[in-house]
Amino acid sequence: MTIKVGDSVPEATLMKMTADGPAPVDTADLFAGRTVALFAVPGAFTPTCSAKHLPGFIEKAGELAARGVDEIVCLSVNDVFVMGAWAKQSGAEGKISLLADGNGDFSKALGLTMDGSRFGMGTRSQRFSMLVKDGKVVELNVEEPGAFKVSSAEHLLGQL
Repeated sequence: MTIKVGDSVPEATLMKMTADGPAPVDTADLFAGRTVALFAVPGAFTPTCSAKHLPGFIEKAGELAARGVDEIVCLSVNDVFVMGAWAKQSGAEGKISLLADGNGDFSKALGLTMDGSRFGMGTRSQRFSMLVKDGKVVELNVEEPGAFKVSSAEHLLGQL
C-alpha cells in the first residue's frame, strides 16, 4: 500500500555519512517534532538526479528554511558511501542530508519503489517529494515514470 497524505511515516533505519563514518538515522527521530522536506531519487549520480533534482533543492534550501522547513533530506536506494560521495561532489553538504536506504526497506514501507532491473539497477525508490510535519505526511508528490515535474524543489515550495 502506498503512503498518502495524513499517514504517519513508517519507522526504519537509514544511513548517513558523517566525519566519523556511517551512522544510523532513525526515521522516528528524524521526523519527530519537525518539518522535513524529503525527496527521493532513483539513483545517486544518475542524469536527472544529478543535473536537476538535487541541484534544485540545493539552490532552494534557503527558501525552504525560510518557510519553516527544518531539514531537507535526499533519499536513495544506494549505499551510504555512494551517498556520502554524492554529497561532497554536488556541494550538498551542510544544506541537504543525503540518506541511504541501502536495502530499500524504507522505500518499500512507503510503497514507493520501482523496478529498475531493465537498467541494471534492481529495486529503487520512485522519484517523489513529500513534506512531513511531526511524522505525518502533509504533501506527497509522486512522479510518473520518467518524469520530473511535481517532485521538484520549486513545486514543493509552492505547496508551503
